[in-house]
Amino acid sequence: MNQNKTLRILGTRGVPAQHGGFETFAEHLALYLVEKGWDVTVYCQDEDDSLRYENEWRGIKLIHFPISNKGALGTIFFDWKTTLHAARHQDRILTLGYNTAIFCLLYRLRGQKNIINMDGLEWKRNKWSTLARLWLYLNERAGCLLANHLVADHPEIKNHLATRVHPDKISMIPYGADVINHADVALLAPYGLQPQQYIIVIARPEPENSILEIVTAFSEQQRNKKLVVLGDFSKANPKYRDQVFAIASSEVIFPGAIYDQQVVKALRFYACLYVHGHQVGGTNPSLVESLGAGNPVLAHDNHFNRWVAGDSNAYFSNTCECAQTFEYLLNNVTLLQSMQQKNRQRHLTTFTWNKILGQYEQMLLEKR
Repeated sequence: MNQNKTLRILGTRGVPAQHGGFETFAEHLALYLVEKGWDVTVYCQDEDDSLRYENEWRGIKLIHFPISNKGALGTIFFDWKTTLHAARHQDRILTLGYNTAIFCLLYRLRGQKNIINMDGLEWKRNKWSTLARLWLYLNERAGCLLANHLVADHPEIKNHLATRVHPDKISMIPYGADVINHADVALLAPYGLQPQQYIIVIARPEPENSILEIVTAFSEQQRNKKLVVLGDFSKANPKYRDQVFAIASSEVIFPGAIYDQQVVKALRFYACLYVHGHQVGGTNPSLVESLGAGNPVLAHDNHFNRWVAGDSNAYFSNTCECAQTFEYLLNNVTLLQSMQQKNRQRHLTTFTWNKILGQYEQMLLEKR
């Protein structure tokens, strides 16, 4: 085994990816490194009462830890058990997220190299209780202190972390996304949709993702297009969910959460516009994926979204601006086509997987 090219990835539910952005990233990175001759181990969280076991998937070693607890508590137990296991080896560690960074003290005590992708500003999110936000804040501080090196997924996240540690301790590497040049149009049929005749939103139904503002703005008048809002409303705050459903016009569709990636790919590819209401965070994977699909973008106006999507897209700060921009964009096909071309170029320049993963490998080799 080449000790300089071994890596253990912690902090996700595991691969193959079935959950979120970190899992998708872990899958891409692990497969990329295996092709480059690395020995890669990924820790996986199983929700059952079986014993821990190991297997292999496409050259990646998978170590499965069954966790009976649900939610945040289950994640904490999983992180603790996997950290204990990884600390028994002398491999390089990549920790995705800082939510339980205090556990990384074990790596420091054993002299292991640990790189943490610090993700966004999780402790600033309003959805967390005061106690949860304090826990996240303290773990962000712990991650900055205990990691050998940090990864920021956005320049503004790097600027924030540089108030905690020296900038030389931070690498800025965003997320990547695949190019989408085609998709199965037949997958639109179950939702009664036609290509270019609908707008899409993909987000958790939370206030900080501006779902209520987007649905309200769209529903102010007849648009002669559909608004498709993908997200699991069964887990949303009931009061917030009721507000969104009550204000929605008959042109708004709520298909729920869709986990079939081919369906999501088709829904994204054939949309005439992608609306991104996220107000907090770094480089959001869904926004990067919209660029890879060539979607024109209407995004909440903040420095996170503006850096990712650039100056060629449209932005809103409130419901009124969102409604006005809907009206302007949906009546300007030529502008939408121009935005589409520029977004594909933006993706190719900055957010292709090969570019991103190459930067990660170089960083891992330099920080060994």
